Amino acid sequence: MRESVIYQEILEEGKAEGKAEGEAKGKAETTRKLVLNLLRMGIMSLEQIAEVTELSVEEVQTLQQEIQKA
Repeated sequence: MRESVIYQEILEEGKAEGKAEGEAKGKAETTRKLVLNLLRMGIMSLEQIAEVTELSVEEVQTLQQEIQKA
């Protein structure tokens, strides 16, 4: 079974999907940390942070609320 071409193709596809998912999660966490740091610094408006990070203003506001709760 492990030697079959179809098995190998499915296995490679699964690995590629897993890698892409991991990269996306890593990028999202990095962006989250960046937004939180910019908000704490208070040197940029929400709109500027949204533009730089390619998030919506609403997403930035949600992270801002996270800081305020802490």
